[in-house]
Amino acid sequence: MSIDSRDPRAVRSRAALSAAAVRLVSERGSANVPVTELAEAAGVSRQLVYLHFADRDALLVAAALDLARRELLPVRESGRAAVLATARHFAAHRAFYRALLTGPCAFALTTALSELLAPVNREAVRRLFGERLPAGTVDDLAVFLTGGAGAVINAWLLGDDETLDPEDLADRFVRLRHTLGGLPEEDA
Repeated sequence: MSIDSRDPRAVRSRAALSAAAVRLVSERGSANVPVTELAEAAGVSRQLVYLHFADRDALLVAAALDLARRELLPVRESGRAAVLATARHFAAHRAFYRALLTGPCAFALTTALSELLAPVNREAVRRLFGERLPAGTVDDLAVFLTGGAGAVINAWLLGDDETLDPEDLADRFVRLRHTLGGLPEEDA
């Protein structure tokens, strides 16, 4: 049975489930939260969870995408400011993302976030290179940059540092951009 995603009740239920997922996973530092507890925290039935999501991992990935959409999209800044906003988002929600990245939904999360954020990088590549690159190359470069940035952010989130410094991560990305932008064309 499918749920009409435009139905206000369905929207409220999904929002409550997403909020409960972010809260419980963050508090526990683990993606291994039973569906029954997620449903109870959201004030819905376990059956309703399965009407909206195939399983717990699908709910957790949807919650992460909802969080990223709300806080990262639409992009309001550019350059270092945009990277800093992204770093602050992931630092603020480190416990949640870290739990998902070390749990069974890590691949699904990484894939979904890449699909969400690749269009942002596609626009950045277009702004940077204009019409000098073929469309296919723009798409490939956007996917490449999204995947690389995701790998750096994941390593940062999963690292041993107890506190994360978003300013430092933003500076690292600025250095990467300058380094890549400074390569002669034959070396790129």
